[in-house]
Amino acid sequence: MIALDTNVVVRLLVDDHPEQTRRARRLLEARPVIVLPTVLLESEWVLRGAYRLVPGVIASSLRKLLGVPGVAAENAEAIAQAIDWYERGLDFADALHLALAREAEGLATFDARLARRAARLSPGRVVAL
Repeated sequence: MIALDTNVVVRLLVDDHPEQTRRARRLLEARPVIVLPTVLLESEWVLRGAYRLVPGVIASSLRKLLGVPGVAAENAEAIAQAIDWYERGLDFADALHLALAREAEGLATFDARLARRAARLSPGRVVAL
């Protein structure tokens, strides 16, 4: 299994460079791949910032990629939860941090906005400092 870099994920999702997209798709057809949480985090940032995509489109695109046979996500359950929370209004980075902290006692933050939003989605998981 090989891990994908952000530029490969973005090519697969945006298809803005035909040759690179073709090579990325060929890789997915040839062998299993894994997408790391850090790559998803950076991919969301690129798709939102550089490509001006909205959260619903980004969430749908990430789910579609992660649903391709042979594509796995590290911490898949947490990633799925983070995408859901992102679609429901949390910042993707915050959603990912919160979802990945599921085995911890919670996520401590000074971010009052995150604490309020997270309380609606996952009560008791964020500790506001």
